[in-house]
Amino acid sequence: MSLRGTREIRDNCQLFRLTGLLDAFSEPTFRKVLGTKIDEGPKHIILDLSQIDFVDSSGLGALVQLAKQAQNANGTLQIVTNARVTQTVKLVRLEKFLSLQTTVDAALENIQTP
Repeated sequence: MSLRGTREIRDNCQLFRLTGLLDAFSEPTFRKVLGTKIDEGPKHIILDLSQIDFVDSSGLGALVQLAKQAQNANGTLQIVTNARVTQTVKLVRLEKFLSLQTTVDAALENIQTP
């Protein structure tokens, strides 16, 4: 598996820390697992992608779908990013929609004071 991660529940959010590649090979499992976890709750999701090596168009599509799913569930999706992920997201002009954050702490603060 090219993508690995952990899940932690904090107060009113779920924190996923992911490593590896978010690409066409890992995207179906990623979308299925996270979609299920959004449904289970809490509805606020933080994806820590700061250790991700690569995101392709399939991965970006999954992030957009998960953001929409979280919004439909009255939650939020925030992405803690690194320079490579930020560059990929900005290339397709999704940086505002995907709520990019520089640290997990910044993402947590953003949830507590929307």
